[in-house]
Amino acid sequence: GALAIFNVLPGVEAPGLENLTAHGGFLPHGFNGVIIGLLAAVTAFAGMEVVTIAAAESPDPARAVARAVRTTVWRIGVFLIGSMAVVVTLLPWNDSEVGQSPYVAVLNRTGVPAAGQIMNVVVLFALVSAMNANVYTTSRMLFSLAERGEAPRFLAVVSRVSVPYRAVLASAAFGFVSVVLSIIWPDTIFQFMINSVGAVGLIVWGLIALSQLRLRRELQAQGPLAVRMWGFPYLSWITIAGIGAVLALMAHEPTTRSQVACTGLLAVSLWVIAAVRNRRASRTFTV
Repeated sequence: GALAIFNVLPGVEAPGLENLTAHGGFLPHGFNGVIIGLLAAVTAFAGMEVVTIAAAESPDPARAVARAVRTTVWRIGVFLIGSMAVVVTLLPWNDSEVGQSPYVAVLNRTGVPAAGQIMNVVVLFALVSAMNANVYTTSRMLFSLAERGEAPRFLAVVSRVSVPYRAVLASAAFGFVSVVLSIIWPDTIFQFMINSVGAVGLIVWGLIALSQLRLRRELQAQGPLAVRMWGFPYLSWITIAGIGAVLALMAHEPTTRSQVACTGLLAVSLWVIAAVRNRRASRTFTV
């Protein structure tokens, strides 16, 4: 990408940095476009916490978690931010190919043969990887809930190699059911899932930050922490404030308002169910 931008790649017309300020100037439609892009980018990162869940099952969890966090940050910087910088630099924002497949358009302009087929393969591998990560995360969460008695106990059974296979099968089964339902009611089920998942990640991240504020001091009292987040507790509060700001922007934006509504309804329903269940459990224990 850099070779094409600065006229080092032969046979490619080099725009330099002109496309960043041409065609109406920098931010030709104001800051609103940045806000819309920010909302799409934030919701696209939902599920990143899976790297720490997977690292916790390694032989050296403390070292693996720290390494996973560091590598995730630089991978986002290189593969996402870096690739987007190349796209917006090589491709004018008002080009007709922007609304179709900007990555394919950039590959075609740099002379890469069969760019469309290459991108299809990349997307296929990305989808398979995401599906694998989702099944893994969901199965581990089901297993953890079952161990605490907050999910059916049969999901806590593991194989001889310590794999919660019943939770894995349950997660995969729900995935297949959702696919079938999406085929039967494409305009209802799929849209509801897309709208719900958008802000679910933000709520999960917010709960993680709140949990850290409460639990870190308790864990520090028990002994030194193997992995410590710098900037505590200020960075945690900044994170919570940022999540709240993004949710407010989503509620204000008409295209994402339904995501906040669906997610809020789901969160409140789960909170009510958990509160009723805990109250019944406490009464049973008291009696």
